Amino acid sequence: PNGAGKSEPLTHSNRMQIPWSFSPDGKRIAYHGLSPTTGFDIWTIPIQASGSDHRGGQPEPFLQTPAAETYPSFSSDGHWIAYGSNESGSWEVYVRAFPDNGRKVQVSAGGGRIPRWSPNGRDLFYRTDDQRIMMATYTTRGGSFAVDSLRQWSRGHLADTGVLSNFDLSPDGRRILALMPALRPEDQQTENHVTFVLNFPDEV
Repeated sequence: PNGAGKSEPLTHSNRMQIPWSFSPDGKRIAYHGLSPTTGFDIWTIPIQASGSDHRGGQPEPFLQTPAAETYPSFSSDGHWIAYGSNESGSWEVYVRAFPDNGRKVQVSAGGGRIPRWSPNGRDLFYRTDDQRIMMATYTTRGGSFAVDSLRQWSRGHLADTGVLSNFDLSPDGRRILALMPALRPEDQQTENHVTFVLNFPDEV
């Protein structure tokens, strides 16, 4: 919204576009957008700020292939983008330099999507298709990216939200906020479930 309280679109498209992450300096957004020919592709858009007014510049393609690429996440230094792709036939997490130099590194092993960078500059988290959180420890050197180790971050399994994200990392990287399945069968909700909260102001 601008100072007048109006909302202005950053892009103009009649196709699905899902914004996902800001660059660390706040001057660019990475998103995945749906194409009629190549499925989901990754784009970035520069953000021009003037006071409280923000406008989008010209969208720029980052990765367009016949595969689907989703959930592009800027690293904490802005030099890398992690994303999910099904180019191998199953969903995996990859990392590319930003701007792209044509090289990619596969981070996950045995499936993964929805990457989240830790601000410590050493760890990258992602979710597997069986709802586990994995942590990859990496190093960057001379413009190259290498995965040093990969391990399951917790023995717990997340609640299954399909292709939607079900976890996030705190800004300091010390906590994970996650949707977890109900511990007791009687607490599980039906698939189509609506909860009404009455007297909400009194509950806050």
